[in-house]
Order: sequence, then C-alpha cells, then structure tokens
Amino acid sequence: MRKRDHNVLTNAASLLICGLLAGVVVAAAAFPAVAMSGLAAKAGAETFGALPKELTVARAPQISYLLAADGKTPLATMYDENRRDVKLSDVSENMRNAIIAAEDHDFYEHNGVDLNGVARAFVNNSKAGADRQGASTLTMQYVRMGIAYSATHPADVIAATEDTSARKLREMRYALQLDKEMSKDEILERYLNLAAFGNGAYGIYAASQVYFNKPPKDLKVEEAAMLAGLVKAPTSFDPTTKDGYPHAVARRDYVIDNMVKIGAITEQQAKEAKAVKLVVKGKRAPNGCVATNKNAWGFFCDYFYRWWMSQETFGSTSYDRERRLKSGGYTIVTTLDKQAQNGADNAVREAKPVTAKEAVMIAVVEPGTGRVRALSVNRNFKLDNPDKPKNKPHSDPVQRNRGKLGNYPNTVNPLLTGGDGITGYQAGSVFKMYTIVAALEKGIPLSYTFNAPQQFKSEYIVERGSPAACPGTNFYCPTNSGKKPGGVQNMWSAFSASINTYFVPLQQQVGAENVVDVAKRLGIQFRQSKDAEYANNKEAAHQWGAFTLGVSQVTPLELANSYATLAADGKYCEPIPVQEIRDLDGNKLDVANPRCEKRFSTEVARAAVDAARCPVGDNSSTSKCGGSRTAAEVKWNVGKPVAGKSGTTDSEKTASLVAMTKQYAVAGILADPDWPQTNVKMKHNRPDGINPPVWKTLKAAMKGKKGIDFDPPGKKISLGDQRTIPGVTCLDIERAKSRISGAGFQPLVSTSRIASDCPAGTAAGTSPSGRTIKGGIVTIMVSAGKADNNDGGGNGRPGTDPSSGPPNPPSPPGRAPDRPGG
Repeated sequence: MRKRDHNVLTNAASLLICGLLAGVVVAAAAFPAVAMSGLAAKAGAETFGALPKELTVARAPQISYLLAADGKTPLATMYDENRRDVKLSDVSENMRNAIIAAEDHDFYEHNGVDLNGVARAFVNNSKAGADRQGASTLTMQYVRMGIAYSATHPADVIAATEDTSARKLREMRYALQLDKEMSKDEILERYLNLAAFGNGAYGIYAASQVYFNKPPKDLKVEEAAMLAGLVKAPTSFDPTTKDGYPHAVARRDYVIDNMVKIGAITEQQAKEAKAVKLVVKGKRAPNGCVATNKNAWGFFCDYFYRWWMSQETFGSTSYDRERRLKSGGYTIVTTLDKQAQNGADNAVREAKPVTAKEAVMIAVVEPGTGRVRALSVNRNFKLDNPDKPKNKPHSDPVQRNRGKLGNYPNTVNPLLTGGDGITGYQAGSVFKMYTIVAALEKGIPLSYTFNAPQQFKSEYIVERGSPAACPGTNFYCPTNSGKKPGGVQNMWSAFSASINTYFVPLQQQVGAENVVDVAKRLGIQFRQSKDAEYANNKEAAHQWGAFTLGVSQVTPLELANSYATLAADGKYCEPIPVQEIRDLDGNKLDVANPRCEKRFSTEVARAAVDAARCPVGDNSSTSKCGGSRTAAEVKWNVGKPVAGKSGTTDSEKTASLVAMTKQYAVAGILADPDWPQTNVKMKHNRPDGINPPVWKTLKAAMKGKKGIDFDPPGKKISLGDQRTIPGVTCLDIERAKSRISGAGFQPLVSTSRIASDCPAGTAAGTSPSGRTIKGGIVTIMVSAGKADNNDGGGNGRPGTDPSSGPPNPPSPPGRAPDRPGG
C-alpha cells in the first residue's frame, strides 16, 4: 500500500484525545473509581506530549543456515529464536487478512492508535466484573515487541510488557509516530516477522514451516487463521498438545468468522475452511550440531562451530560470538563436499561398526585452499543419555572396573580435530615425510644413499635400560620392522619400504629440531603437554630421536593438511570449514576466504611428493622406489596419480595412512581414543584396517574428476651433485675400495657373490654403476667366478639396487599381510 498523507489537524486531535483517554483507560483497568474522576485524564494530557517519539527497534534474532559446499544441501540450523524475516509480498493474502481479523479490524483506517477502541476499552473497563480490554492496535503491539527486543537489560524487558499507564502511553506515542513514518504494509510486515507463534517459531516464516511445513506464501485460509490465532496465547492455543488442540481449533474458527466480518472471505469460504480438520504437518526446526541433516555430519558441524567460536571477527568474547551465530541470520556455505563426506561415512562404517571401541577416523582437505571437505568417524554424534545410557563399557580395564562407560557409540568429542582434552594419536611412519622435507631443505637430494643396518646406534640419549636403548648403553637404538637390515637405500626406496634405520640417521644428520620445525610449519599443533615440551624447546627437540618415527600425537585433520601443503607446492593453508558467509543483507564476509602462505619452496615440496608416490604404488619419471611398497593397493584402487604414506606405532596400537591426489588429501587413523594403550592390534590392509577406508574415501571423492599428475622435481634436488664412479672391474677388493673412496664415494662391499668373468673374490663391478651422488654409497659386487648361465656382467646389476626400481607400478595386490612399522 502507498504511504498515506497524514492530515495535520487529524493527528493533532489524535494526540490530544490519546493523552486524555490513555490515562483514563489504564486507570480504569487498575482503579475504576479513580478513572471516573478528572484526575487521570488531566495526568494523561499533561504527560503524553512530553513522551519520546523516536523508536529504534533492534533487528530481532534470526536463524542461521549451514549448507554443504554445493550451496543448497542443508547441513544444520543454529538459532536462539527460529526466525527468518520475509517480505510481505512473500506472505499470502490469507495470512495478512487473518492477522488483521484476529487483532485489529481497523488497522488500515486508524493512525496507529484506534480511538474507538480506546473508548470501548474505557467503557468496558468501567464495568464491574468485566474482562479487561487494552485497545492495543497491531502498531502498538509491534511497538511493545520492538521495545522488548531492543532492551539491553532484563528490567527493560519487564518495563516493556508490564501493565502500567506509563507503558500504554509510551506505546501510543510511538505508534502514532510510526504511522507517520511507515506505510501500513511496512508495519504489518515487521509485525509478522517479529511475533511469537509458539513451539520455538518466531515470525511468520518459521511458523508456517513449523506447523505446516510450507512457505508463508502458500498458506490456506484455515492455516492462516490458526496461525493468526496463536499470537494471542501461543501456549494455551498450542495445537500440538492434547489440551491446546481444541482451543486452537476454536480460536481458528473465531478468526475465520472475523475474516468474514472484515470482508476478506465469504460465508461459504468460511464454512469450508472450518470444515477442514486441523493437522499439524511440520515440526520444530532442528537446532545445532546434534540435529544435522545426517547424524554422521555432526562431527563436521562441530568443527565448524569450534572454528566460528575461535574467530575474533564475530566478537571479542565467546558469548558475543555464539550470539552472532545463533542470532545473526547468516547463510553459511560450508566446505563439506557431499561426495567425499558420504564416501568417508560409508567407508568407516564398512571397516568398523559404531559399536566398535576402535575408531576409524578420516579427514579430507583440499590442497591449495585448506578447505576441509570431509570429517568422518564410526560414531554417532550424540550425547549419551545418563539416565538411559547406550554407550558400551569403557575399553580401559581400570575405568571399566570403576563402572565407567566408554565414548562409543555416542560421543560429541572432537575426535578428528582436537580440543576439549583430545590431543591426537601417534601416527607412526607418516612422520618420516617431515624428515625428508628437512633433509631436502638442507640440500640433501632424494638420491642420498645410506646402508641401513638392522639396528642403528644413534647419538640420541635415552634412559639407560630402556627397551629403545642399545644393551648396556643409554643411546637410542631403533630397529626395523621384522628385525631385518634395510640395506642400501635412497629416500625414495627407504620411504617406500619405511626403513626406520634410514630415517633416524637422516634425522640425526639434519637435526631433529629442524624436522620438528618442518612439522610445525606444516601445521602440526603438538597439543599433548609432553610433545609441546619437546617441540617448543630447541635443545629438547634436538634430542627427540624417535620423532621421525611418529611418536608425537596428531589429529587426522592436522595430518591431512600437512600432506596437502606439499601437494600444493609448499603453500600452507589454514584448515577452514567455510567457503562463503553472507549476512542477512546478502553481504559476503571476508572471514571465509582461504588463509594461505608459502612456507616451503616449490622444488622441496615437489621432491617430497615424488618420494611419497612410492609407498602407495605410484611412480614418476624421476622416482626410484625399489621393490617394497607399504600401501601399494592405493594406486590400483584409486586409479589416479597418488602419493602418501602408511604408519604404525609400537605393538600396533595405532595404524595410519595418508593418500592424496592433487585435489584431495585424505588422512586416516585407526585407534582407541578411550584407551591409547589398547591391547587390540590396529591393522592396515584388511577389511577392518585403516587402508581400505582411506583409499575408498579418496576414490569416492575423485569419482567423475580428472586425475592430475604431480609435477616432478628438478634434477638437482632429485639426484644432487652427480659424479662418475670409477671402474673397479676385476680389481682386488681393497684396491677397489681405495679407488672408490678416492673418488669421493663411500665404498661398501656386498656380502653376497655374483657370477662374472672376473676371478672369484675380486670386484665384479659396482652398484650403482656409471654415476651417482657425490659422497653416496657405492656397493662393490664380489665375483663368484664364471658360471654357465651367467646373468651377471661387468658392473653387476643386483635386483636389490634401490636406484633400479620397477618401471611400472606393481601388479594389483591381493590381501597383503599387515606390517608393523609401515
């Protein structure tokens, strides 16, 4: 409706009459005898003109919507009050007429205050025993609600609603002024958006959803009448309760009759509307992360909530930030990728049911943006009911004997992301990646060779008598899985086969404190107090010999993001659960933008990823992976260029795997969050191990997407300073060793012999032959003399040479055995 012209004389008269009648009416309600005197009228006339005219109404709380990354799939809603403002044009004519019929027949005729209504209330309230009338128009009711919502103190809320003459006078004064400044349609729109309709529904949009599961523009006559009837007494007329239902029907029919009186509908339409059985089809809007669209998405939702609560952009205190989220009416497009999330949810539950004490935890991060695409674990995101608990006995025998229940199948603990006492889990050999990066930054190339023994006596000091110490010493002496020597390895082959006695000496060479620093720059948080003690003290970190073997605690999210940084050519991005946030007015907030910085050189990152292709069954044009791969089935099953690493801790108390493409980094950890010292062995390549959930998640995420190859590293960082190996064929072993060491290499005599044309016991050749890195190991092959079927040769080519890895990925694996330390 077009804003009306106001007659100056009419408004002046209204002000005067209101001033006189307001005091009389209110006094009549409380003190009928006094109202009959001239005292109340005189008081009203004198005070009315002095009241303030300007009303500032704060924006009422609005519901915030969380959506998946596609911008349309609902994830969750969060609110203090379930309200979403709508334009009057989006509200059906039936609803507009119904609220006028229920509350203010003359809404479009008066100037904010119904003088006739005030007079009627005065006469009625003067009668002994009569029900009190207040004469409030829709405009005055809006004023009352607006003052209450704008209050900053509980006392102000009470003052806005208490039945006093001061309140009535203030409402009238504000109503008259609003009627001058706003059109009737504007006032009606604001009223409908502010009013409470019960069952947690505030405003007509929420009410139409809660009661009838439809938008307000589609409300029928009988539906609109029921909703209009609720605003008078939402609890008394609640149609969802046994006692409230008959009152709701009666109130609805009353409103329908009044719609006839104002000419909005005909008698026949009224008869038909009242004949319709009142059926409530909607339900209360879900609120918070325990009521997500899919329960499995609750862990992602909780991560989002914790992220929001950490952002100073939304307020200086946690209270302010939560109010902004639950009252700000934001539309938040999260980073949750439905395809990746559903793939992860299916994969973790295929591996372990929600009733299993072992947790299969999967995190997915997008390289180059830090966007968290999925978080999944075989748990219900739910608070266990202490009165009727569903959780199983605690897995820790000590806690179980005390009668304590475990955190499975129901929990709201941030198992995947950390916080609230969750510090993470030991991840094992996946940490060897950080040693590779530190070595590359120190100028040590991927081709760096080392003869890895079965046990390596390091310079790291540990407690004398410790199982990790060499017998009779206080030196840390790690061994390999299976108690076997590693042999001559380079970074590719040592990472592929997960050789402990290659990486501990490599870490010792570059400095453990530098390896820890790499982990920090890759986003590892060191939440556990003892880990933080080492990580934040350079001297202590220098002695952290086992760090490269993954003894520090880490969450799946941190692990995924650290590898994602390398897949993004060394660009670190803070993990983030949102990709767009818009406020009520449609403005985009910058807080959703990726927060990235270059932390590693492109060459270092590419070289590290090149080494990481080996463990998961992939190759590049530069890699020299050797024959052993700890998770070769990843490449075969995903079918795209992949990189990653598996890891296991002592006694197989945890198992981990990272697998990534250029588009997704997936990290999985299998552990018992309730009892880290579990006696259950966590497996890898079994249906209930960690490997299948990881590669299945990556495969699901990549479905329909083109595989992108990783860029190979440069020659220098791969091969280093290459030098020519001198010829030693048929020389005696001592002379061969002297010639090789004289050329700047480290000679190593093979313990086995090969057939050759050279006399037995002399040098049959070297491995590698031709050229290798300066200072690298050159193995002298020992001749066994001539043989009929001599497959040796002048320089010998043993199959164990790590530099002569297979040109193609291995054949599709069967069900390989699990390997501790992998």
